Amino acid sequence: MKLSRSEDLFARAQARIPGGVNSPVRAFRSVGGIPRFIERGEGSRIFDVDGNSYIDYVGSWGPLLLGHRPQPVLDALREAMESGTSFGAPTEREVELAELVSQVVPSMEMLRLVNSGTEATMSALRLARGFTGRDLTIKFEGCYHGHVDSLLVKAGSGMATLGIADTAGVPKAFAETTIALPYNSTAAVEQAFAERGAKIAAVIVEPVAGNMGCVPPAPGFLEALRELTTQHGALLIFDEVMTGFRVALGGAQQRFGIKPDLTTLGKIIGGGLPIAAYGGRADIMRKVAPLGPVYQAGTLSGNPLSVAAGLAMLRYLIAHPGVYAQLETRAAQLTARVPPGVTVNRVGSMFTFFFSPDPVTDWDSAKKCNTARFGEFFHFMLERGVYLAPSQFEAAFLSTAHSEEDVRYTIAAAQEFFSS
Repeated sequence: MKLSRSEDLFARAQARIPGGVNSPVRAFRSVGGIPRFIERGEGSRIFDVDGNSYIDYVGSWGPLLLGHRPQPVLDALREAMESGTSFGAPTEREVELAELVSQVVPSMEMLRLVNSGTEATMSALRLARGFTGRDLTIKFEGCYHGHVDSLLVKAGSGMATLGIADTAGVPKAFAETTIALPYNSTAAVEQAFAERGAKIAAVIVEPVAGNMGCVPPAPGFLEALRELTTQHGALLIFDEVMTGFRVALGGAQQRFGIKPDLTTLGKIIGGGLPIAAYGGRADIMRKVAPLGPVYQAGTLSGNPLSVAAGLAMLRYLIAHPGVYAQLETRAAQLTARVPPGVTVNRVGSMFTFFFSPDPVTDWDSAKKCNTARFGEFFHFMLERGVYLAPSQFEAAFLSTAHSEEDVRYTIAAAQEFFSS
């Protein structure tokens, strides 16, 4: 497998871009080697600048539920581009997307479009503090909610990959507004509320953790969060940037039957283009400017191209509900055979192969994984044309474009690794 152009581009990038990448995990630091510079995608595959082809299980970190370059999204983008790329003013499609999201996720009675998952979670937290008049937030170790200052405490994703517990540059006073607890520990949440309940504005949680690898909620955990926040006058925020429209049409809240006060969405509602949203109960959302005193703004919020792509994606999913059964079947097939020394977690079409013989239920159990062995597995699969996230602590994703042949090939390649 030749890599001459990727090697050259990486050398050039490192001279001008920190680490040679615009998001840390892409640098391959935890697995070693040279990151592949991608030229194009088609269906279930991506192609690098050296002409190598890979079955892609990253899918732009989750949003490409229909694979690369799905026709409905391409058609919508072509039509939207005929009208312009950005106006900084309201458009009809923004209203249509807000209505459609609210229809599919009923807890989002009102919502505001933003540009990234980070912006969505940052805005939701500000709103929760403004609505409750309280300052403290509970988050969970290993959960990543974007690079919001106060949430980069024991975060997952790239921080877990790079072994960074708490980032430099965050004032101590910001970090002190966050209470980081073990994921899936109801007892820890109960204790926190018993001790500081009157000061806690919100609990923010990935209802299915995807940033320490895929870690499902323990039975009763999400229900306990709903009960405790209601009891103490705090808000429950579901970070569904990864799970929204992924684990079910209505997201994790539909799959598990829990109604949060606020929800953050991202990735998939733009069909792969940059967009996100936060929303929830109307009485809470009416605190957002210009209706209320909680300020949030963005010139590119509701960008017409992103909105058009998102509308096409959501309309397709609504019209084809069988998508989720197909994804469930293929994902179950892919993760059915668990080799010795490996634990597989899966929720819908999200999954992770943890190089640990023990169950992975939280950050403490995830970080015990054999990351060196994962790195060997990653490169073995990459050399055979299977592209996984370059980190033990990230989820993998299936799309409707993945064929049975793709899945069979991936299983065969993995079996070859474990039998070697």
